[in-house]
Amino acid sequence: MNDTVTATTEDLEIELLLEALYQRYHYDFRHYARASIKRRMIHARSQLGFPTISAIQDRVLHDPAMLPRLLDFLTVQVSDMFRDPSYFKALREKVLPHLRTYPSLKVWIAGCSAGEEVYSLAILFKEEGLYDRTIFYATDINPEALAAAEAGVFPLDRIRKFTENHRKSGGKSSLSDYYTAAYGRAAFDKSLRSRAVFSDHSLVTDAVFAEMHLISCRNVMIYFDRPLQDRAVGLFRESLTRNGFLGLGSKESLRFSAHAPAFSEFVAGEKIYQRRER
Repeated sequence: MNDTVTATTEDLEIELLLEALYQRYHYDFRHYARASIKRRMIHARSQLGFPTISAIQDRVLHDPAMLPRLLDFLTVQVSDMFRDPSYFKALREKVLPHLRTYPSLKVWIAGCSAGEEVYSLAILFKEEGLYDRTIFYATDINPEALAAAEAGVFPLDRIRKFTENHRKSGGKSSLSDYYTAAYGRAAFDKSLRSRAVFSDHSLVTDAVFAEMHLISCRNVMIYFDRPLQDRAVGLFRESLTRNGFLGLGSKESLRFSAHAPAFSEFVAGEKIYQRRER
């Protein structure tokens, strides 16, 4: 069998598996960027020891215990605390002064993964005196990622990077004030999640998520195709209060979105947008 036929067969198997995941479990990856989802499927096949993508489909349809293992490959769980420190510095210096005028605040971290950004924003809001008036909604489709986010425990060897990022973001305290280190792990203070709600929510299939003053969804939409990106931005548009803020990842943009006219660039270099008046 030549490479072209092999690739075509694999593409067909992937299409069938994505449809099966949606029909059986309502996880909808059908509009994820195809090159990215194919790479992850092939990696999953290799790491899980299956001879074909169809063999994964057969297992996941008949063994629900297989689903979490597959989701770990299909959902990207890569982040750092205060990742891209200049983004958090821009939030601190340019966005939070506006949010400070509100008596209460709602922040949505969409695609929160294992919680690095949740704790980053919680620390940032504490340092700026806004934490006690803020509710943080942390959402993801991966239940194991949500459980990890709620636990707030990270390998100790990641703390040096977290600490450096926090310093570069303009941190006003020592990151070590917020965690306890033991047995090779750093457990972040429970007070950092006392205002957090961790919840399953899909940008693919679910509806608007309350009224938010700030939505941070970084490095999530790069894995979506254009129609799905537009759907997600539409959700953010409808979820934001008047003059609310939307933060995206460094490689993401609203430039080609159908909803772009509803936003203005607030900090262009950091991909922070503001919802125009409704």
